[in-house]
Amino acid sequence: MAKTDYADVDAYIAAQPETSRALLRDMRQAIRDAMPGAQEVISYQIPTYKLHGRAVLFFAGWKQHVSLYPVTDKLVAAFRDELGPYEVEKGTIRFAFKKGVPLDLIKRIAAFRAEEMAEPPRKKTAVKSK
Repeated sequence: MAKTDYADVDAYIAAQPETSRALLRDMRQAIRDAMPGAQEVISYQIPTYKLHGRAVLFFAGWKQHVSLYPVTDKLVAAFRDELGPYEVEKGTIRFAFKKGVPLDLIKRIAAFRAEEMAEPPRKKTAVKSK
């Protein structure tokens, strides 16, 4: 990826190798279907979907895979069996092209993240010192 100042998601996808553009467009549509009210922006130089001003999901294309971010422990637990064939580490799911990219799973993950982010953030309680 030589260019890193994408104006929007269309520009991001257009800058990717031709072999992955159709897949990235399909991923984009799956996420949009799952989060119809999400704002689509570029953040950290990759496509990002925000709800209520909060980033919910990011995706990126690479030479041999596409990635979704962030992946929480709760998400991994909910999709444990389906994520088995894919690399999951450090808050990222990597879908290798050679294994196929499961668009239905991506759509369900996007919906799950939207629900997860709809929950109010947990307030941290201060620990009283004695």
